[in-house]
Amino acid sequence: MARLPDFEAMAIFAKVVELRSFAGAAQELSLSKASVSKAVSRLEERLGTRLFNRTSRRLALTDAGQRLSERATQLLVDGEAAETEALAQSLTPRGLVRFAVPMTFGVKKIAPLLPAFLEQYPEVSIDLHMSDATVDLIGEGFDLALRIARLPDSSLVARRLCAMPRYTVAAPSYLERHGRPTHPMHLAEHKCFGYAYLSTAGVWHYTNAAGEQASVRPAGQLRVNNGEALLPAVLAGLGIADLPDFIVADAIASGEVEVVLKGWSQPEGAMHLVMPPGGPRPARVEVLTEFLVKELAKGKKGRSN
Repeated sequence: MARLPDFEAMAIFAKVVELRSFAGAAQELSLSKASVSKAVSRLEERLGTRLFNRTSRRLALTDAGQRLSERATQLLVDGEAAETEALAQSLTPRGLVRFAVPMTFGVKKIAPLLPAFLEQYPEVSIDLHMSDATVDLIGEGFDLALRIARLPDSSLVARRLCAMPRYTVAAPSYLERHGRPTHPMHLAEHKCFGYAYLSTAGVWHYTNAAGEQASVRPAGQLRVNNGEALLPAVLAGLGIADLPDFIVADAIASGEVEVVLKGWSQPEGAMHLVMPPGGPRPARVEVLTEFLVKELAKGKKGRSN
């Protein structure tokens, strides 16, 4: 089985050549003189040849050492340059951020924020992926995602931004024709619209102030994979839907829809920024994260229902 070159020993050898001193290389690399000597000996053993002729007064390259020194020095230079460039990338906001967001929230809330961010950080670019489907951050190479749900336990790093309530709503015209449900189990008698990516797999869960719990699997004529697509059918008086605040708040405020089951609440969802585990994260991801935290907090403070 092929082995990787001993890059560490090569780099130490190159530093010894540069300074013509084992002690000098040890001091510059913050290693012991014994560690430097062992690295060079390891390289000599691997290559099957001596690289230095050493006496108490003099250190000289052998022919083999002379031939190796130029390439080893280039490896050291290239390695230091690569590390410097990578460090600059991580400390300076620069490069591409792949960011996944739910479709409607992305269009309504995230996209309008991006011009100010891009102007503030001209060396950062964003690949904005909008879909209600849950993406595999690690498998699909995303740096950051925004999720509006109750998060399951996972290895992902999550930062909670704010609560995101859901409301069970219907148009006044629907309620006039079909009556107003007062208990979650009444929903089984109504036309209800479904959302494909609901975290509870099509089941609506409720709890009242007395602690009573109820779960129902409603049915109706329409099921979608984007929550906003339910709103026209609800406004037309064709059925009941369970929708998040950012989709339905304006329609509630205008009276186009009414909240039903007001004595019942659903498990609280929240808005989270999630990132792959590990760190530290590049500056480009950190600045976008902090920008979103600040701007989305403003949005929540600036609206009341």
